[in-house]
Amino acid sequence: MRTIVFCAIGLFSMLSRADLFVSDFVAAAVDRTTNSVTYNGSYFSIAYPNGDVPAHTGVCTDVIIRSYRAIGTDLQKLVHEDMTEAFSEYPSQRIWNLRRPDSNIDHRRVPNLRVFFERHGETLEVSAKADAYLPGDIVTWVLPGNLPHIGIVTDRINSASGQPYIVHNIGRGPELQDMLFSYDITGHYRYVPEKYSK
Repeated sequence: MRTIVFCAIGLFSMLSRADLFVSDFVAAAVDRTTNSVTYNGSYFSIAYPNGDVPAHTGVCTDVIIRSYRAIGTDLQKLVHEDMTEAFSEYPSQRIWNLRRPDSNIDHRRVPNLRVFFERHGETLEVSAKADAYLPGDIVTWVLPGNLPHIGIVTDRINSASGQPYIVHNIGRGPELQDMLFSYDITGHYRYVPEKYSK
């Protein structure tokens, strides 16, 4: 009986931490939409770790980076450390002809984030059903012109379409939009930082 109680407590604790991650991460993502940001994909030299481009600028990946940073997770550092350990697993040489990691830009590129989430998070099904995409999930798309894009699934649902709103920056700054199936989905991930999984 005691073992069953301990297992139940452990399961409840695990679920609570998962719920806390979703709550914190979605709130951080939605908060991004209150910030005025001009779309700017220029290369910047930034500090390391916890470096950031100027607060009034950013692209789609900066929504992800800043949302995770708001809950205490530095993707710049995590991606750089992983690329230092396993550079050949990332597409930097193939796509950008780079021979080594670059902590200024690597984490700001969708293809690199996809590899990081595949290696350290969960790779989930790419589905045509809206209810397969849960709050806190990360989705990637390909836009016209073969441009990669990324956004965060929220807990807000459009009652008309039944689809979750996404926080993303497609050029107008961070916004909350019903656009999950507006473009071809290329990836579906969940990355829960270590602090929420212990």
